[in-house]
Amino acid sequence: MNVMITGATGLIGSRLVKILAGQGFNIKALVRDESRARELIDDPVEFVCGNLNDEAAIEKALNGCEFLFHLAADYRLWVPDPEVMTRTNVEGTRLLMRKALEAGVERIVYTSSVCVLGCNNDGSPANEEASSSVADMISPYKKSKFLAEKLVMEMFRDEGLPVVIVNPSTPVGPGDSRPTPTGTMILNTARDGGMFYADTGLNVAHVDDIALGHLLALKNGKLGRRYILGGDNLSLKDLFAMTARITHKPGPKFKVPVAVMYAAGFIGELLAKQGLIKNPVATMDSVRMASKKMYYSSDRAEKELGYTHRPAAEAVEDAVRWFRKRRMLN
Repeated sequence: MNVMITGATGLIGSRLVKILAGQGFNIKALVRDESRARELIDDPVEFVCGNLNDEAAIEKALNGCEFLFHLAADYRLWVPDPEVMTRTNVEGTRLLMRKALEAGVERIVYTSSVCVLGCNNDGSPANEEASSSVADMISPYKKSKFLAEKLVMEMFRDEGLPVVIVNPSTPVGPGDSRPTPTGTMILNTARDGGMFYADTGLNVAHVDDIALGHLLALKNGKLGRRYILGGDNLSLKDLFAMTARITHKPGPKFKVPVAVMYAAGFIGELLAKQGLIKNPVATMDSVRMASKKMYYSSDRAEKELGYTHRPAAEAVEDAVRWFRKRRMLN
């Protein structure tokens, strides 16, 4: 069984590689930096250097592959030029799907995100049918992922693209080397207790459960169908308190007023635009996103794929243990 994967060095992708290797797949991975990929991945993988806009590299990586997992994306809360993100996440996805059709790939799992779905105003968990539009997408990242999923669905309907879509929630756990924005919050809370929190909420899932959900989607998913791969719905305060308990820190005490968050987002973007900082801690888009409780249900994936998820506390414990082992808590 020959499989090609993009995003193999990312948090979910690196864990998926381990699962695929354990299942006996022959793996080819499209990576931008082979030396970095070899530092992060010790499983037997054939690396092809290139990016999602590199037609020749994509053709080489897809050659001889029956299956494709497309996880790669430009994921940043702050981006000076949104068009750069669009080129990767939308146009790169279009090129990859086109080449997969030409190569005769039998089945594709496309990794979207719960961020393209709507949220329920009453705070109840939303499902795959939660309506949304491109106008609802707050950040350049969300907009690019919305448009990318839309074009994948159009190619399924119009050209028979053999694709299953998965919408992961917030992955937490081992392997978060960058780390992700949520991993950064957990890391900072593990260091100092996270005294301040915003009145928001998110769905937290162990990264290994999400990675296994990708394989389940390949095996059991219905073509052209969405599947939320999620876990427990938690307020940000509860997530910080959970992390603080694990690391024996004092935990969150003060809710940050909305006005203060907007001021921090405005100042952060201003400093980034002036080139004084690279990545602002908060942006106007991130503050707007924090006004919603992003709670979701994985019922469809559980019933149709056989997906399961462990408690969020295990995900946080494993993440903290991984950070500590690599001396990232210092």
